[in-house]
Amino acid sequence: MLLIVGTIRLPPENLNGARPVMRRMVEASRAEPGCLDYGYAEDVLDPGLIHVKELWIDQAALDRHFASLHIAEWRAAWPLLRIGERRLFVYEVAAPCAT
Repeated sequence: MLLIVGTIRLPPENLNGARPVMRRMVEASRAEPGCLDYGYAEDVLDPGLIHVKELWIDQAALDRHFASLHIAEWRAAWPLLRIGERRLFVYEVAAPCAT
């Protein structure tokens, strides 16, 4: 499995405009075959900082995700939303276990 975690940043004043775009991205991504988890979360202490978490079954599923129409639309929205700093890291992980 592949775990993607990290952050993206946009101006806090653009958050209201970004929320519907992020919602569409999350909903479409969660519906993809091979997506086990996908989410964005606003940082409560740092306005404009969005935490990203994704879990994919394998590289093929992630590759299909990167080729999807909804990711193209999401990336096309970045200039308008002024999404700048992106710090995302991919980790290969074993199956999750309950603690």
